[in-house]
Amino acid sequence: MAGLLTNFRNTLLLSLVLAGVMIYAFGAAHGGFDVIFWQATFRWIHVVLGILWIGLLYYFNFVQIRVMPAVPAELKPAVTRYIAPEALFWFRWAALGTVLAGFALMATRGHAYSAEALSFGFAAGYGPEDRGFTLLGVGIWLAIVMFLNVWGVIWPNQKRALGIVVVDDDKKAHAARVAMLGSRINLLLSLPMLTSMAMYQTLLG
Repeated sequence: MAGLLTNFRNTLLLSLVLAGVMIYAFGAAHGGFDVIFWQATFRWIHVVLGILWIGLLYYFNFVQIRVMPAVPAELKPAVTRYIAPEALFWFRWAALGTVLAGFALMATRGHAYSAEALSFGFAAGYGPEDRGFTLLGVGIWLAIVMFLNVWGVIWPNQKRALGIVVVDDDKKAHAARVAMLGSRINLLLSLPMLTSMAMYQTLLG
């Protein structure tokens, strides 16, 4: 067991296999692998990738950005050369996967549901029953803005700040600040977004 747990890939693969067995068992207990089952499956994927995405966002903001100024200069390259690029790899692809899984989940609810959610409930006129779609739509669009921020602002500037794309020192410093501010924007938006997702599913979904 110790040999298994010291290997990240094998541990993750085994966890996925065990999760897959449980997903299958839930489908069997549900009575079949119908559209409700696929809603649950896409929600699981959406949540797992969302945890990875937002967890890394919180790692950057709660730990790395705050602690880096106190790291001795001779130790900073270990973070910028090895840890940050790896974290950013999982960060940006988890963001993409989260959004795609969210759209897949929404698609299983049907075209009308998707239209209402994306239009804040205005797709077919607006009434008191559409307030839930307004609240859900806020969360969806905040997540989309955060995703676009990851790929359009944070990652391009991090590539310059980390030296993956070579620029002069002034541009590197500017890129680092822009990336930091982009990350802080996503931190700011993350709790309202998560509130929308969790509260809607429990109270109105």
